[in-house]
Amino acid sequence: MPAQDDITPPRRRRAIWLAALAVLLVLLALALRWVSQPSHVAGLILGQAGKALGLEITAGSASEYRLRGTPMLVVRDVVAKQPGASTPLLRAQRILMEVPWATIRAAGDDLTIQRIELDAPQLDIAALQRWQATRPPSETRIPTLTDGVRIVRGRVIGEGWSVEALDIDLPHLHPDRAAKARVQGRVDIGTTRVPLVLHAALTRPAAGAGLGLSGRVTVESAPWSIPMQARLSGRLHDGDDGIGLDRMRMSAQARYRNGDTDLPFALGLAAPLRFRDGTLRLAPLGVAVRSQQTIPTFDAHGAFALGDTLSMQLEGRMASWPQDWPALPAPMGQSASPLPFALDYRGRADLSDIAALNLQRDTTTFEGRFRLPVVLDWIDAGSQGSPLPPIAGRLTTPRIDLSGATLEGVEVEFGDDTITQ
Repeated sequence: MPAQDDITPPRRRRAIWLAALAVLLVLLALALRWVSQPSHVAGLILGQAGKALGLEITAGSASEYRLRGTPMLVVRDVVAKQPGASTPLLRAQRILMEVPWATIRAAGDDLTIQRIELDAPQLDIAALQRWQATRPPSETRIPTLTDGVRIVRGRVIGEGWSVEALDIDLPHLHPDRAAKARVQGRVDIGTTRVPLVLHAALTRPAAGAGLGLSGRVTVESAPWSIPMQARLSGRLHDGDDGIGLDRMRMSAQARYRNGDTDLPFALGLAAPLRFRDGTLRLAPLGVAVRSQQTIPTFDAHGAFALGDTLSMQLEGRMASWPQDWPALPAPMGQSASPLPFALDYRGRADLSDIAALNLQRDTTTFEGRFRLPVVLDWIDAGSQGSPLPPIAGRLTTPRIDLSGATLEGVEVEFGDDTITQ
């Protein structure tokens, strides 16, 4: 028979159960109160995401979530940065994510996301690259986005350049399927603006996949502009030399416009494209320009790099001396030979610094320097301007025929007030 002390009286047992139930109710009430405040839920999720990514991710208090149907989380005033860093790699006024329950239960095995929206995200390329340098190598996994991605009023900040007013609409994304998107924005490089509206098509989101872009691109640097209808194709590249495109090809029907001047021309580019350490490179680069007016027709090869400054080197041949340019004296003007040239520019991205130009026809050579904006103003002036282009340099030729006189062993120095060393 059990001892009396081992038997709990029914009244005492009920008291214990009531106390335990009261504690559970209090804990449940506290949990419901905590869960009912979206900022707490958002803080927990962002904290876990930041821990996994090695980032400090914070959000403002105006957050919300939904558990019924497809779970949804909205966070506002998001800031993501490396611990101790002064510059965030990402800011966003609003981020929305809709994630199916199946993805949540899969704990990372399933990367299906229904919808992502970003309002006014701002991405700092330098901060992003510093963070990427600290991350261990890992296999890239592409999520499935059944209802796609929408980005509005985005901004990308680079060294000496930025992308402003960026809008992207991607209806859907799947790791093994083709995708299409619409991209609109404006690239700012110094005083040069490049508004663009493009339609993009991708065979699949992976390295080696084919990419196609087509749409309107305009290069603007007051007072002139170059609107164009452009097409670009290539294959996605991701390697130690950076991200970019292999076998990039671009063609465009363009016009140079400045006041009453309107000059049509066709442009073609071919090169591997790489972006690394804040610099965009095209090398080796092939360039072709075709025109029937003032703009010269030529083929060239060389290199192009855009980072803190712009660097461009081209060597090629002009098919002929443009008819709208001042006539060359004999025998240069009577020759049908092409004109080999070499162009070298290193300076500001708006091409306002001094460029070097070497030009040859038969035994006549010219070594000169010029500023592109000044030369463009001279072209716009037409017959009302100076008969000589605003170029400084030296012309050397064995012979020139002028007004019935023949000059031999000629060396002519050209000077221009806009050219200084």
